[in-house]
Amino acid sequence: MPTPDSQVHAYESNHPGRPWAGVLHGPAEVTGDQMVAAIDAVGVDGAVLVSPFSMYRYDASYAIAVHAAHPSRFRLVKPVDTTDPAVADTIADWAATKGTVGIRIMLRDEVSADPTDPGINRALAAAARHSLPVNLMCWGRLEQAAEPAARNPSTRLVIDHLGLQQPFEAASSMSLASIAVCGAPTGPERSGC
Repeated sequence: MPTPDSQVHAYESNHPGRPWAGVLHGPAEVTGDQMVAAIDAVGVDGAVLVSPFSMYRYDASYAIAVHAAHPSRFRLVKPVDTTDPAVADTIADWAATKGTVGIRIMLRDEVSADPTDPGINRALAAAARHSLPVNLMCWGRLEQAAEPAARNPSTRLVIDHLGLQQPFEAASSMSLASIAVCGAPTGPERSGC
């Protein structure tokens, strides 16, 4: 049976041809080739490659290039901008992109906290129309996920990082620290660890 990884990020070093919008906690770069070597080293057969929002915002061109170089190893998830009135068209275009398996919505400060926000609901409905699961990053806003989920019952939601803020700074300062996530396999299909 193949062993997949549910979420990885690949990115180049910051350069003028593909400048970073921000930073991601981690190495200066993790190219597609480096990611393949890393997953090979731990016996993983393939992974869901999520374009890193903190670096590339809504531009998934590097993830697309990595998939093109390693089509049997990666499937793609792209962040979408729910404040963009054309988000449904963006999702339709993304659904037609080779290797696509989902979209990601980032409930960040600039995104409405209103669970009835038309942009969020437009994105969720478009994802359902194209059979794309939605990876929802909602750190500090987990309670906001319930109403849009109820309003869009045909949309498959994946709550990113269990809805919890990731402790990057604390873990990065401790060389032997690990972060355990217990209870992760819970949900409608599973009843515990």
